[in-house]
Amino acid sequence: MTFTQNFTAVGDSLLWSAVVALIPILYFFWALAIKRMKGYIAGLTTLLIAILVAVFFYKMPAGMAVMSASQGAVYGILPIGWIIITSVFLYKITVKTGQFDIIRNSVLSITEDRRIQALLVAFSFGAFLEGAAGFGAPVAISAALLVGLGFNPLYAAGLCLIANTAPVAFGAIGIPIIAVEGPTGIPAMEISKMVGRQLPFLSAFVPFMLVWIMAGFKRTMEVLPAILVSGLTFAVTQYLSSNFLGPELPDILSALVSLFALAIFSKFWKPKTIFRFSAEAELAATTATAKKQDKAPEHYTGGQVFKAWSPFLVLTGIISLWGIPTIKLALAGHYEGTNAILKAVNSLGHALTYMPEVPGLHNKVINTAGAPVAAVYKLEILAAAGTAILIACVITKFITSISWGDWVKVLGDTLKELAFPILTIASVVGFAYVTNSSGMSTTLGMSLAKTGALFPFFSPLLGWLGVFITGSDTSANLLFGNLQKITALSVGMDPVLAVAANSSGGVTGKMISPQSIAVACAAVGLAGKESDLFRFTIKYSFFLVLLVCIMTYLQHTVFSFMIP
Repeated sequence: MTFTQNFTAVGDSLLWSAVVALIPILYFFWALAIKRMKGYIAGLTTLLIAILVAVFFYKMPAGMAVMSASQGAVYGILPIGWIIITSVFLYKITVKTGQFDIIRNSVLSITEDRRIQALLVAFSFGAFLEGAAGFGAPVAISAALLVGLGFNPLYAAGLCLIANTAPVAFGAIGIPIIAVEGPTGIPAMEISKMVGRQLPFLSAFVPFMLVWIMAGFKRTMEVLPAILVSGLTFAVTQYLSSNFLGPELPDILSALVSLFALAIFSKFWKPKTIFRFSAEAELAATTATAKKQDKAPEHYTGGQVFKAWSPFLVLTGIISLWGIPTIKLALAGHYEGTNAILKAVNSLGHALTYMPEVPGLHNKVINTAGAPVAAVYKLEILAAAGTAILIACVITKFITSISWGDWVKVLGDTLKELAFPILTIASVVGFAYVTNSSGMSTTLGMSLAKTGALFPFFSPLLGWLGVFITGSDTSANLLFGNLQKITALSVGMDPVLAVAANSSGGVTGKMISPQSIAVACAAVGLAGKESDLFRFTIKYSFFLVLLVCIMTYLQHTVFSFMIP
């Protein structure tokens, strides 16, 4: 039995098909934003509704719909869930061994101001991790660091999700842009240039937005010099690297330049007042009392600080290594070169890579071009970023001298704590796979493409919708990239601008993607509070995607000279 996708399945009408396709999405919004369900309940019920819509309205065989959900669930566990488990595990090791106290002290030695700490950790360090790894690692690690520094968990998660807007399009060594070259035929360098003429405007604005959310307008203006250093150095580097080097390095270079520029600047410039959250008032009073009693704060040597940061330095190095394209191929067992070391890695990667077909689904779904769609459980164990982080955890065991017994106990505690968050992630990724294989997501994309002369304005919304559904800018580009190109040519819009707008609009949907929400909550210990985080981020997602819509329309009509 096969199933042929029909994007006008409901009454042969694209409009009614789109209305029906919106049902699971609207339900998910309602479940989190209004009903405030726990994340795993919202995820599982949304998945169930998506399966019912696929079966009863889109006429997808029930068995195929269920197996499609299983394919998504497996992907939700590996690689996404695997990254969360190992990221939180690494953080907990540093806490267990007391190293995080030294990390906290070293950050405070740069600045005690929460506003600047957020720029350093959530914006710059998070962007670096996005460029090196992607797939949830940036939010998981940077949010955990902020909580360790004393940030409220909800604020830590929300700020890191919003900060992750700037780097997503160039994440994981430029994969979202490199991947879309295939289905569109547009050179990745051209798309990189165009995205690099859109996102820097957001990158310059996001640091201001982060601090304003934290502290209000007046206290934001107090640290405006630091905000400008953080945002402008990131934006300028992002523009230059994306336009003259390509899509692989903008995140890593921009993040490093921004991080070091702000750290050095903070050594010479201090805000007039130190901002802390209101809940910290009691702690500040206690600290003041301790100072009156002549209790000097603890000081650490350079060696102690280096040792404390070593787990994250090791993590950065290994993740960066995992992201190098040639090594990535070897880790997945696809290397065909002659290097002896990479050939050995390739053999191990091949042995640890499993691609079993999804029963009853593989090559059973027929797309509108009449071609069967492959469906496999993609289990690249060695190549997964989570495995790189696990290796960092093993090395950290020796750096921190934690016993194997305590190491295993911390891992067990981490697995227990993350059981429901991983269930949430598996269910929402399953939902994404069902909407894609049934044709629901394409129906929604085709509906937006019918906006005619206004398409340049609505074009980024396709990317926003794609990332909300799939949780990935790469997936959104693969899903809607060619549709963007075809529609742009039909309405007189430059296809390079349309494809770039898909990626730029997509980054603003990352902060409300069910996967991202679940990842962030898992990282900061807010399992079951996904609705609170969703309500925190959704208004900023709408605001930022509106900015990208306006920007894209103006680049199409007024500032067309910006198109490469």
